[in-house]
Amino acid sequence: MENDETRTDSRALADDREAKRLLKLVEARDEAAFTSLYRMQSRAVYAFVLNHLRNPTEAEEVMVDTMYEVWRHAGQFQGQSRVRTWILGIARNKMLMKLRSLRRFDHDDVDDLPDGVEYEMVKDEPDAIDMIARTQEQDGVRKCIDKLAGMYRECLHLFYFEECSIAEIAAVQQVDANRVKGRLFQARIKIKACLANLCRDQGRPI
Repeated sequence: MENDETRTDSRALADDREAKRLLKLVEARDEAAFTSLYRMQSRAVYAFVLNHLRNPTEAEEVMVDTMYEVWRHAGQFQGQSRVRTWILGIARNKMLMKLRSLRRFDHDDVDDLPDGVEYEMVKDEPDAIDMIARTQEQDGVRKCIDKLAGMYRECLHLFYFEECSIAEIAAVQQVDANRVKGRLFQARIKIKACLANLCRDQGRPI
């Protein structure tokens, strides 16, 4: 696995500098800057929320609500993270509120992780997690991702598709870094098992 500190590349840093510049203007109620920030961030917010809600209409509502919150409270950004990380944190809170209002909960709120275990992100042989990054549209991989509880899907989405660091995911999910590492570790195990079962069902070698 890549070193956590190397996950944010130069393009992401440049995008974040631009987002921070726009956010400062939004704080001063610059509508043109908000339009630009909306275009820059709304697609990522929508994809993140849809990953949980599985309903495009509801995801759109949460995305719009999130961006409206950014407009109202741009001055609350303290600059200690990327702008996108801060916005995704808002989106996650809005999404949880939506789920509560719909009374739609499953086992997503319960970790099946043992306490007291220190997880290390170690790069070993190519595995199911690496397959996700290379083959997002592969049917088997997508089916296995869809079977994961929301918190695990969320971790994978943030880590691979938003290229968030462990620390950034921890900030969005409001847990410690070790818990994030554990969720990624468990996601890998669950996807490996799921793919193995699919191969057996289809009569293919594992």
